[in-house]
Amino acid sequence: MKISLRETAAKLSAAQKIIITAHTNPDGDAIGSSLGLMHFLQELGKEAQVLIDDDIPAIFDMLPGYEHIGKPEEGQTIDADLLVALDVSLDRIGKVGDVVKAPVLNIDHHITNDDAADMLYLDGTCAATAEIIYQLVKEMKGAFTKDCAMCLYTGLATDSGWFRYSNTTPATMRAGAELLAAGVEPNIISEGLERRPYESVKGLADALQHMELFQEGRVVGVFLDNATLETIESSEGLVDMIRTIEGTELAVVLKEKEKDFCRVSMRSKGLDVTKIATQFGGGGHVRAAGCAIQKPFAEAKAELLAAINDALEQQA
Repeated sequence: MKISLRETAAKLSAAQKIIITAHTNPDGDAIGSSLGLMHFLQELGKEAQVLIDDDIPAIFDMLPGYEHIGKPEEGQTIDADLLVALDVSLDRIGKVGDVVKAPVLNIDHHITNDDAADMLYLDGTCAATAEIIYQLVKEMKGAFTKDCAMCLYTGLATDSGWFRYSNTTPATMRAGAELLAAGVEPNIISEGLERRPYESVKGLADALQHMELFQEGRVVGVFLDNATLETIESSEGLVDMIRTIEGTELAVVLKEKEKDFCRVSMRSKGLDVTKIATQFGGGGHVRAAGCAIQKPFAEAKAELLAAINDALEQQA
């Protein structure tokens, strides 16, 4: 059931014990919006906890509350007044949905959200879910502590490409400015997130050896089967790196995470990649989307490239 921003604020106001979660393989917006909401609710005197069914990347350890992010345990049961799922459809919150017994409030900015939660507030015009949390704080007449602001700014900045992507609006910039006024130290955030171990940088260099061009240079892709992936220490950030290649319209990375299971990330400069991702049960944004393909590597690659070719032909 879709609800309004005001109704969302009312649901949060009425609840006392609130569990906050986000998608597996969490990014800056998932972590930043979750911790930002946690800090705000705790300031209101509520019992708020972040629970994410995945490891949290160490580059986010500069965020206040990072060390308190929990992980669901097998056989665990948590009774709460509300489970708030941020930046995600419910099929990507892992074991949290089984562990927490509470009505589910879903807050998201992905236009492909499946609307499966008990309550959904969706605003696809926002650059990040953190921007929605910013709006909720304003709606609830709250104040931004430095801890809350640091987290929300991280979500806002990372999902907008540090305010460079096409999803950046005047409202996004105004939100960023107000968070800065609340004490955000942008240099601390950017320096923290720019950290890369030697192995990670080398992994990117190794992964780039598998880069290919398609459609006369309109598409750039890196396709890594499981055997190759196991020789690469890290390939995080790969799709954002190759999207900068001059003349390309779409960047795609496919990784065979395990036998007959491939993860796909896409970035576009013009093409609506949600139309490709949804064909494989995925989703995301017009310019950034992803999916999983449960097929052998060669078959997954062929089907994905065929879908991309069809999308480019329809665009023409």
